[in-house]
Amino acid sequence: MLTGKTIVFGVTGSIAAYKAAKIIRRLKDLNANVRVIMTLNAAKFIGETTLRTLSCNPVYINMFPDSSILEDSLPHITISDAADLFLIAPATANVIGKVASGIADDLLSTTLLSAGNKPVLMAPAMNERMYKSSIYKHNEKKLQIAGVKFIDPEYGKLACEEEGEGRLASVDSIVQHVVNALIGEVFSDLKGKRILVTAGGTREYIDPVRFIGNPSTGRMGFALAHTARVRGADVTLISGKTLLAPPEGVRYIPVETADQMRKSILDNFKHIDILIMAAAVGDFKPKKTEKTKIKRKGMLSIDLEPTDDILEKMGKIKGKRIIVGFAAETNNLIKNAKLKLKKKNLDLIVVNDITQSGAGFESETNIVKIIDKNNDVEELPRQTKEEVAHRIWDRIVEILKGKHR
Repeated sequence: MLTGKTIVFGVTGSIAAYKAAKIIRRLKDLNANVRVIMTLNAAKFIGETTLRTLSCNPVYINMFPDSSILEDSLPHITISDAADLFLIAPATANVIGKVASGIADDLLSTTLLSAGNKPVLMAPAMNERMYKSSIYKHNEKKLQIAGVKFIDPEYGKLACEEEGEGRLASVDSIVQHVVNALIGEVFSDLKGKRILVTAGGTREYIDPVRFIGNPSTGRMGFALAHTARVRGADVTLISGKTLLAPPEGVRYIPVETADQMRKSILDNFKHIDILIMAAAVGDFKPKKTEKTKIKRKGMLSIDLEPTDDILEKMGKIKGKRIIVGFAAETNNLIKNAKLKLKKKNLDLIVVNDITQSGAGFESETNIVKIIDKNNDVEELPRQTKEEVAHRIWDRIVEILKGKHR
């Protein structure tokens, strides 16, 4: 998404500076070029080596850094010229006040004053009393008038053990603001579309403490929901149990069993334009669920019966909707996926070999093949799940435009 974009990332002296590492990793996953400027106080909270390693670029701290990393003798101008966007996260009350007052006494504040008309995003992080002070609000207003955009902090537990506003916005929120600022207009091709995405694995309970399940983490479905939202869609995400936080701006419906997922999909189906079934729905469930915990007594047999085939049911009532299915296979990938595509009346099917390293369950990457109604197969190399998600949306946009339908 951010290929060819350079982000100058300013990190200032807040305990939240540790989140800079996660932000850089996410921006790099989107193929951004990240150049980091740290204040001297930031360097007390997180190491320069960490940020240099993650960004794959030199990290600038001093106004006059080592000549070996200088492109020329004016680093604030050189860095500013290269930037497509400036992101300051965390942004302390101090740096916000300095920039609002035109003070340029270190490399970061000097570079920011050289930004010209390039977009600047600031994500404040501070104690609630500082955040709500009239002095801070005056400085924030001055910068807003000058064109700086602010990513509002969250309410939560602060470093001082108090609760209140001032906690740094989530990594997801910050990254999404960056994407929207740089390419929001480019990636608005799903604007106005109502999309339903399923994610995660289902659980079929044997007794109150045991269930039949699978190792799905929900990452692929969450990536699809997040990227659809970035591209302008109205997104509902139905997910089985997961440790992931729901993407910002997405309506989230948690479920556990296949029956609960089926009901939630049917409840929302008539309101949508596109359904993507990325969930790993269990194929079988116990015929009987015990009401009390089964005690250990030696051998145990459990009678299983098939769960409802949700995807097949949706294919039969799809109407003009676009439906995309997923197939996790261990052998005969193409043959099995093509049969599923036809049988379930899908527009696309995404198939992967879950035995392959870097693909499938519990992996941050995926290696997939996308098959359309014409039985054309597109093979994607190993990519992050967000990159795979964007390619799937690209294919869906082609269908919306009347291609390959």
